[in-house]
Amino acid sequence: MKYISEFYSALINYYMLPSILIYEDNDLLRESVVSMIKTNNALLCKGSFENVLQVQEQVKELHPDLIFMDIDMPGMTGIEAVKKIRKFNQELPIVMLTVFDDNQHVFDAICAGASGYLLKKHISDRLFDSINEVMAGGAPMSPSIARMVIASMQQRPTNAYQLTPREKEILTSLSKGNSYKLIAKQFAISMDTVRTHIKRIYEKLHVHSQTEAVSKAINEKLV
Repeated sequence: MKYISEFYSALINYYMLPSILIYEDNDLLRESVVSMIKTNNALLCKGSFENVLQVQEQVKELHPDLIFMDIDMPGMTGIEAVKKIRKFNQELPIVMLTVFDDNQHVFDAICAGASGYLLKKHISDRLFDSINEVMAGGAPMSPSIARMVIASMQQRPTNAYQLTPREKEILTSLSKGNSYKLIAKQFAISMDTVRTHIKRIYEKLHVHSQTEAVSKAINEKLV
């Protein structure tokens, strides 16, 4: 009975691990990312695919907690795949994994609903940090991408949605990928106060999620 109990306990723990899907058409890189994830006993790679042609069916069947998504793949781009996923799942974290670091690809991905943007050259250094960050509610980005996003947002300041100074500060912090906990620490306020501010931001921007708020802020240069 002891061994049976231990077996079922291990099985339950296995299926409670954060699960990941990987979409990447470069076989060597895809296998490398899978191998990295397998070295971490706190993570589970549920599947890796060379294209996104069946992405809707795969996501619905495998129920991942996180997706790493390449952009340039045969048959359909990762950005189009993100749009398809967002039609039925608004909350699933999707981190773009790509070589593209130009404004258009970055903003197209974010506006499509991506939760983060990691350059492939930073995989070995940033993979696990990105997983922890996005699972904690943040939006991980390679440093150069974060700088690009912030620079673009600062080019044309506006307050068309009547955001208060504190709401603008919090929206800016949110757009940098900071979690609620980090925002609370940054402004020396409680988590409940952060949630209240973010709720009001959502109402003023007419959005329903962090991804939508950040996408709108970037696209319309609100902060």
